[in-house]
Amino acid sequence: MIFLYYLMARRGELGLIKGNEYIVKTIVTTETIKSIAEKQNIKMYDVFTGFKWIAKVMLENEGKAQYLGGGEESYGFLAEDFVRDKDSVSAISLMAEIAAWAKDKGLDMNAMLIDIYMTYGYSKEKGISLVRKGKSGAEEIVAIMKQFRENPPKTIGGSPVVTIKDYDSLVEKNPVTGETKPLVMPTTSNVLQYFTEDGTKISIRPSGTEPKIKFYLEVHDTLASADEYDAKNEWAEAKLAAIAKELGV
Repeated sequence: MIFLYYLMARRGELGLIKGNEYIVKTIVTTETIKSIAEKQNIKMYDVFTGFKWIAKVMLENEGKAQYLGGGEESYGFLAEDFVRDKDSVSAISLMAEIAAWAKDKGLDMNAMLIDIYMTYGYSKEKGISLVRKGKSGAEEIVAIMKQFRENPPKTIGGSPVVTIKDYDSLVEKNPVTGETKPLVMPTTSNVLQYFTEDGTKISIRPSGTEPKIKFYLEVHDTLASADEYDAKNEWAEAKLAAIAKELGV
C-alpha cells in the first residue's frame, strides 16, 4: 500500500500523471489501495494471487497504458514493467527512495502510514491459515468451502453482509436484494469473498501449494488524528479476533 501510494503521489507531484496510468493488486490485498487510487484518479485492477496475473494485465495494456506498480498481500511487489515477476531488488531500492522522500517531508515510514490512514481511511488485516494434512485434511478443506458456499454468513462482526463474490462461479451477489452480476476474470478460482456494510472484507481460499485453507480478514474505519492510532490498532485487533472466532478459525 505504501509503495503504490508513493508511486501515485510522487508522480502527481512531478506532473507526470498523463491520465492513462494504472496499478494492480490481488483480490485479497487491502481495499485501502482502491480508495487511494480512486482519489488519485488512477485505474486499479484486481487480479488473482500470483504475479503471473499482474504480468498478464501488463501484457494486455502494453502500448496503451502506463503501469506504475503492483503487489500482493504477502508483501511481494513489482515496480515498473521491465521485470514481469516479483522483484525484491527494485522493491528494496524503491523502499529506500520512499524513506528518503518521507524524511524530506519530516516523516518516518510509520508517520507516513498514519497520514495515509487519516487521508484515505484506516484498515488492518489479519491472515489465518488452517493446516489440514493428508486425504482427510483435503476432504475437510473441501467441506469447509462447501459449507461457506451453501450457508454464507448473514452478518460478520455485527455488520450485515452486502456483497458475496464467488470466483469459482464468477458471480457477485447482493444477498439482501438477490441481485447478481458476473465477475469479469480471466478464469475461475476457488475463492470466496464477503463484504459487509461497515467495510469488513473476508476472503477464503484453499492454498494451491500447501495443505492449508487461508482466511484473510480486513476491517476498516476512520482515523481522525495520529493520537488515535494506537487506540485504533487495539480496536482493530479486538475486532479481528472476534471475527476469527465467529468464523471458527
